[in-house]
Amino acid sequence: MAKKQFKAESKRLLEMMINSIYSQKEVFLRELISNASDAIDKIYYKALTDDSLTFEKDSYYIKVAADKDNRTLTITDTGIGMTKEELENNLGVIAKSGSLSFKKENEIKDGHDIIGQFGVGFYAAFMVADVVTVISKALGSDEAYKWESTGADGYTIEQAEKETVGTEITLKIKENTEEEQYDEFLEEYRLKSIIKKYSDFIRYPIKMDVKGQRPKEGSENELEEYEEEQTINSMVPIWRKNKNELTDEDYENFYKEKHYGFDKPLKHIHISVDGTIRYNAILYIPEKMPFDYYSKEYEKGLELYSNGVLIMNKCADLLPDYFSFVKGMVDSEDLSLNISREILQHDRQLKLIAKNINKKIKSELKSLLKNEREKYEEFYKSFGRQLKYGVYSDFGTNKEVLQDLLMFYSSKEKKMVTLDEYVSRMPEDQKFIYYAAGESIERIDKLPQTELVADKGYEILYFTEDIDEFAIKMIMNYKEKEFKSVSSGDLGIDADENQDKADEVKNENKELFDYMKNVLSDKVKDVRVSKRLKNHPVCLTADGEVTIEMEKILNAMPDNQNVKAEKVLEINANHEVFQSLQSAFENDKEKLDLYTKLLYNQALLIEGLPIQDPVEFTNDMCKVMV
Repeated sequence: MAKKQFKAESKRLLEMMINSIYSQKEVFLRELISNASDAIDKIYYKALTDDSLTFEKDSYYIKVAADKDNRTLTITDTGIGMTKEELENNLGVIAKSGSLSFKKENEIKDGHDIIGQFGVGFYAAFMVADVVTVISKALGSDEAYKWESTGADGYTIEQAEKETVGTEITLKIKENTEEEQYDEFLEEYRLKSIIKKYSDFIRYPIKMDVKGQRPKEGSENELEEYEEEQTINSMVPIWRKNKNELTDEDYENFYKEKHYGFDKPLKHIHISVDGTIRYNAILYIPEKMPFDYYSKEYEKGLELYSNGVLIMNKCADLLPDYFSFVKGMVDSEDLSLNISREILQHDRQLKLIAKNINKKIKSELKSLLKNEREKYEEFYKSFGRQLKYGVYSDFGTNKEVLQDLLMFYSSKEKKMVTLDEYVSRMPEDQKFIYYAAGESIERIDKLPQTELVADKGYEILYFTEDIDEFAIKMIMNYKEKEFKSVSSGDLGIDADENQDKADEVKNENKELFDYMKNVLSDKVKDVRVSKRLKNHPVCLTADGEVTIEMEKILNAMPDNQNVKAEKVLEINANHEVFQSLQSAFENDKEKLDLYTKLLYNQALLIEGLPIQDPVEFTNDMCKVMV
C-alpha cells in the first residue's frame, strides 16, 4: 500500500511536536483521553439536535489497555468516530483540529465545550510510540478505516474491520534507552497515576482491566489472582457540585486526595462564577506551614484545569506571593490555551480570575479574624510572617490589602491584637502608635526604653520578628496615626516637670556629655540626658530611619552592607550613676573614661548587640571592682 506523505510544513511541525512542544512525555495520555472525551461530546451534542439519536451516558466510556508482551497501549472510545475523509483531514494534516471544525460547523457556543482546538495533541503519541495505529468507525457509517504512521515518514489509510462506532488508538511503545524508560507507560500503576493526575475529572468513565490479589473464598490465608474492569477517574469533580450537597468532610477528603498537605485545612473556599469569565475554584487555607515553605524548593500556585483537564500543576500567576500558602484548584472553560495545552496563550482571563481570587482570600481571612479568632491566630502563627513580607515587598504596594490582617503582641492586653484594635483604644492625647522591637516578648519587657511610654499608660506593640519594623516602615501610618519606636529620638510625649528638669540638666552638664561623646568617638552620634528612663541608668536610642534592631537584622544578612543606626547614648540623670559621672568629670578624667566605656558596653548588651572588645570590657569591670 502506498504511503502518503505529510505536507512539508506538517512534517516539520510533527518533528517539533515530538522533540520540543511538550515538557513531559506523560501528557500524551492526557491528550489522547481528551480527544476521546471530545469524540463522545460530539455524539452528545448531535443527540441534542437530532431526534433520531439518543444519548445514554452509561453507554459511553474510554478504555485504556496495556499489553506488556507486545509492548502496546490501546485507548478506545465509544465516541462519534471518523470517516476516511476525516482521518485524512484530521490526522493527515497536522494542526487541523476536527474538534474546532465541528464547533464551527455546528455553531457550538456556551455550555457545550469541546476541549480540542489545535489538532496537535494526537501527535504527542509519537513521543512514546514507534508506530501509531488508529481504527475508527464513524456514526452513521457502515465502514471502518485504519490510519497508521511511524511518524514523519508519512501514513497509510486502508479499510478495516470494526463492529462498533468509535475509535481505537494503539501505540507500539518504544524500547527503553539509556536516557528514557518507556516501560513505565505499560505499567498499570503508572497509567492509573497519569489518568488520576490529568484526567480524573473527564466526564465519562475511563476504564482499565486491573489485576490484583484477594483472599480466596472460604480461606483466611490463601490468596487468589483476579482481573476486573475498574473505573479509574472520579468523573464528577467536587467543584461542580452544589455547595449545599457537600460537607466539611467532603472538602477535607478532597484536600487529602489531592495531596495539598498533611494537615487539616483551617478553612475552605468554594467559588462558582458565571460572568464575564466562567470558573469554579476550591481554595484551602492550611493550618500548618509546609516544611519547605521558606525554601527555594517550595512552589506556589493552584492547580489549573480547563473543562476538567489538568493544564498546570502549579499555576503561580493565580496567587500573589503574599497568599502563596493557599492551596487548591481553578477550573475554567474560557481559558485560551496554547498549542501544547500547558500554558496560556493570553493571560487576560487568568488575570481576571486571579484578581477575583485575591479579593476572596482576603475576605475569608477577615471573616476568620472577626468570627473565629482562635483559628485565625493559629493561621497567623504559621503565615503571619508571609503577610508582613507582602506588606514590605514591592515598596509597600500591597499594604492596603494586608494591613488589617496583621497582628502584634500588646503590652497591655498580653495577647495578639490588630492595628485597628490598638487604634480604637488610643487615648485622645496619644499621638503615635508605639512599638518596641526585640528578640522576644521577655526581652522587650525588660527594655529600659519602654519606661516612659508605659508610665504614660500607652499601649506598646511588640515586634519580635525580623520583618516587623521593615513592614511597618512601608505602612508609615495607620488611620492617620504614625508608628513610633520607643527607641526613637523624639517620642512625641508632652513635656512634664521631669522633662523640663532634664533640659535643665542637659544645659548644666553640656561639657560632661561632650567629653563622654569624645571618649566614644564615632561609636555614637551623641550622648545626652534621657527623658524616657525612670529606673535604668543607661540605654541606647537611634536618630534617623534605621533603628538599632534594624541594624542588627541587616548586618546579619549574607550581603552585609555594614548599615549602622545613628546611636545615641542616653543617661538617666536621676540615677546614682549620674552623680558618679559628675564627680569623675570634676576630679578624675581617667575614671570618667572608664565609666563611659562601661556604660556604653552595658547599653550594647541590653540591646543584644555585640561588644567590640570583650576582653577590654572584662578588664574594665575588674578595674571598677579593685
